[in-house]
Amino acid sequence: MATEYNQQARANGDPLEKDFSNGHGYTNGNGGGAYHLNDSNMDHGEALKRIRTAGSISISPELFEKIYLSPQNAVKGDLRKTFGNPTPVALLGFLLSLSPLSCDLMGWRGAGGNGAAGIGSYFFFGGLLMLLGGFLEFILGNTFPFVVFTSFGAFWLTFAATLQPFYYAYGLYAPTGQPEAAGQATVGFTASFGFFLVFMGVLCFVYLICSLRTNIVFVVIFFTLVIAFGLLSGAYWQNANSIANNDPSAAALAGRLQIAAGAFTFVTSMAGWWIFFAIMLAALDFPFQIPVGDLSTMIKGASDRAKDKEHQV
Repeated sequence: MATEYNQQARANGDPLEKDFSNGHGYTNGNGGGAYHLNDSNMDHGEALKRIRTAGSISISPELFEKIYLSPQNAVKGDLRKTFGNPTPVALLGFLLSLSPLSCDLMGWRGAGGNGAAGIGSYFFFGGLLMLLGGFLEFILGNTFPFVVFTSFGAFWLTFAATLQPFYYAYGLYAPTGQPEAAGQATVGFTASFGFFLVFMGVLCFVYLICSLRTNIVFVVIFFTLVIAFGLLSGAYWQNANSIANNDPSAAALAGRLQIAAGAFTFVTSMAGWWIFFAIMLAALDFPFQIPVGDLSTMIKGASDRAKDKEHQV
């Protein structure tokens, strides 16, 4: 219906629904500008008329990006108006896994064990909710959140399985019947697991570059994650060095690296709670909103640049 309305609007010279290419001001029906129903210049009667005519409500690109964590894209159908927004569900899974883990890594109130106490939350919050939210983002056509959420859902499941004794990840490094080889097993396991964390950092670096077209909060999240994964991999390798070489200084350095990684992931968590709160406020149409630092218009997309070139010709 929206497409039919846009075709009719083009013929009549009216502003197009969900067309933000010509600016954000409402032109009172004279054409030549874009509009959305939250525009302060549009009265209630005109807003209702637009709803009845177009059958849908137009939102600004900034609000769209805040809700879905990605620049507005062209998707056929009305699934975004039919289903709820899955983004906060996936964020919730991420936050309720990472926030306690960051406190564990910093050793608050005697916490430790590399976050092993949170195995259940890694499976059912981090893994289940993030995979669920990611696949729902896929259905809605939001590629970037889909990839981010599903990859981190897989990370939490991997982390939980590694800590779970049932999967025997650590035990495979210890020769059977040789208790004296436990130290060597720790060296092999920690040195090997460090590489997984390194490449998680590489993945987050790719996300960091991509997030430059989303918002400042997302940039902070991925920037701190890149550093945190680097620090965690260093902590694992220094732990391996301390055991292999019987070096207390390496063990002390590993402890400091782990605490620093916990501090960075705590910053990640606080940024995540901020954007979660912003999405929930926007979803419930609160009379006030909190900023997330929209960057979707700072770096123009390839399609926007092509349109600008067409207009210049």
